[in-house]
Amino acid sequence: MKNHHYLTSGVLESYLLGLVSDEEKEQLEHVLATDPDVLAELNELEAQMEVYFLENGVPPPPGIKVAIEQRLSDTEITKWDANQQAHTQSPKSEPDAPRSNYIDVEVDNTHIRVHKNWRAAFIAVFILSKVFLILGLYYYFKADSQAQEIQRLKAAAQQTAPLPTNP
Repeated sequence: MKNHHYLTSGVLESYLLGLVSDEEKEQLEHVLATDPDVLAELNELEAQMEVYFLENGVPPPPGIKVAIEQRLSDTEITKWDANQQAHTQSPKSEPDAPRSNYIDVEVDNTHIRVHKNWRAAFIAVFILSKVFLILGLYYYFKADSQAQEIQRLKAAAQQTAPLPTNP
């Protein structure tokens, strides 16, 4: 099977997550238009991912919907609705291309958000690692100085040991 690569390499998962390059995206969309097996696998993966994300999703903070609605003006909402209606009513130039019901969003925030309980755990692990590093260095240098002391005592013991005499 020529398109077995798409089914086993993780390209479909990357495509669903939006992690493929434009060239890979075009190639995959061409394969999706020609191979029903790959399209069926993509639809199945999308359903599995949707179920996973719905089951494991973190709910947004309360009031976020109201804050978003307050930031958006009525003209932006109507403009998007008019654009969406025109998009669904007009025939597509590429009938084989898969349809998307999603809005493209550009994100310029690159910070990773971590739940507040994990922050405390990360801080505790960081502090404990520093404590263990300091303890490890302390005991390493202590063992090293004791080894040097033993060598010094052995050398001193050999120098002061009586020489055996012949009878």
